[in-house]
Amino acid sequence: MNPMQAHLQLPFAVPKGAYDYGERSSGETHGVVLTKPQIVDLILDLAGYVEDRDLGSLSLLEPSVGHGAFLVPALKRLLASCERHGRDPRTLTGAVLAFDIDPEHVELSRQAVERELDSAGLGATDRKRLCQAWVQEGDFLLAPIHRRFDVVVGNPPYVRIEQLAPELQAEYRHRYVSLFDRADLYVAFIERSLDLLGPKGVLSFICADRWTLNRYGAPLREMIARDFHVHTYVDLHTASPFESEVIAYPSIFAIGRDHSHKVQVGKLATGSIDECADLLKLLESPRAKVRPGASVSTYEKWFEAAEPWVLSSPEHLEVLRDLERRFEPLEADGKTQVRIGVATGADKVFIVPGDADIESDRLVPLVMREDIENGKVRDAHRCVINAFTDDGPVVDLAKYPKLARYLDTHAADIKKRHVAQKNPLGWFRTIDRVYPHLVPLPKLLIPDIAGSNEVVLEKGRFHPHHNLYFVTSETWDMKVLGGLLSSKVALFFVWSYAVKMRGGYLRFQAQYLRRIRVPKPSSIPAGFARHIADAFEARDFGALDALALRAYSLVALPDFDFVDTRR
Repeated sequence: MNPMQAHLQLPFAVPKGAYDYGERSSGETHGVVLTKPQIVDLILDLAGYVEDRDLGSLSLLEPSVGHGAFLVPALKRLLASCERHGRDPRTLTGAVLAFDIDPEHVELSRQAVERELDSAGLGATDRKRLCQAWVQEGDFLLAPIHRRFDVVVGNPPYVRIEQLAPELQAEYRHRYVSLFDRADLYVAFIERSLDLLGPKGVLSFICADRWTLNRYGAPLREMIARDFHVHTYVDLHTASPFESEVIAYPSIFAIGRDHSHKVQVGKLATGSIDECADLLKLLESPRAKVRPGASVSTYEKWFEAAEPWVLSSPEHLEVLRDLERRFEPLEADGKTQVRIGVATGADKVFIVPGDADIESDRLVPLVMREDIENGKVRDAHRCVINAFTDDGPVVDLAKYPKLARYLDTHAADIKKRHVAQKNPLGWFRTIDRVYPHLVPLPKLLIPDIAGSNEVVLEKGRFHPHHNLYFVTSETWDMKVLGGLLSSKVALFFVWSYAVKMRGGYLRFQAQYLRRIRVPKPSSIPAGFARHIADAFEARDFGALDALALRAYSLVALPDFDFVDTRR
């Protein structure tokens, strides 16, 4: 998007609450989540918005002002800089621009700004004029902005784009290339904010880190690799950067147009005041003496094009790239596939006992995560209703009176689902198709959330539920493949790319599982393959880890923290 383009006249109104700006963290549905003051100060420091500079000569943008958690500390720095550099703050109409879509947030922020200006001795007329100029009500993603900025700071809103009205989704997708697949709205905030940076400008945000690794972040990563440069990245996975507990996996990043910097990657254990101060010392001098809790690594080379940002240590990345150079992805043979099980949209309706009073050819045996115990699959005698014909369309309910009667009993709940509203004639379909032909195939089942790779062989009796990913193959002995996928080497690939959750747990999504590299089956001698298969059957993970190192020609792996839940 070109930041200088004229504002388009929309064929629809953007209502208040279309999404809620400002200081919101994922998992929150109401209210405002404030960033802790020391984190705000760190973000302003990383952006170079410091009192020593003549801040009155710069322009600052805050795209999602909320209650002013960033704006007020920035204003304090601006006023202190004005005093130091002999500037009259009354002349700084263009020094700040902040947006929020919520008029209540705008009013609260203006009140906070006015209090700071009052403390600085400005009269009522000047205070009101500056407040009106600096804090604006409007949709940042749609507002006409015809200038560039030296500093952009904040915490963009975390909202899944599919939660928005279809017309608004379409307009955003039209304007922002970063809104790819099921992207979160914050990627569009990052895209537009970067586009609005001046030649020497710096953007410094605290934000969820999913886009740095996930598929939907690829266009934004490619844009940054092409046109910008990462100055600093700070991992906050174990830290508590917000004033309240939230479900978020945040990071801080500072990005500009200047390519002369090496990338410094920091980590904070708790995000305390002392750790933030120590991090700044380390960024200035990597040999600075600091307390435990803050660390910094320097990356000589950053990631190219849309590559995921694998941020652990340079040593870790070197081993990962070596493995990816020497081995092919899991699905490279064209006969091995990673899939996810069936999502119904109404499990209480579509998952039924095996003896349910429904035509038997409409019932497909189902395995769920809870059916896996100690590496074995337990038959819970449950089925998923198959509402589809083998050719793809939904079945003719007139031919299935028992199924029709059952569905009619639950019609009100079924029709509430989004998939039913999109397909009124097929209102009784599940979100995903059910594929009965998958049932007799041997499958390696992998739970979607776990501390480590919990791989179980299902010999061909069930269709997986959506809380299980599964691997099928026409190439591999499934016990040998299961052994390799159960090893720390396979976990090393997933851990490198996956979103890290609180408590050390990982999301084992298909996009991460497909990044696992494996030797070619033909390269594994028969006797060695038997050892792997035997260790997999015995659930001997120590042996599997050692055997996998040999299979990948590795002496050892770099240390990486994970919760070993293999069993």
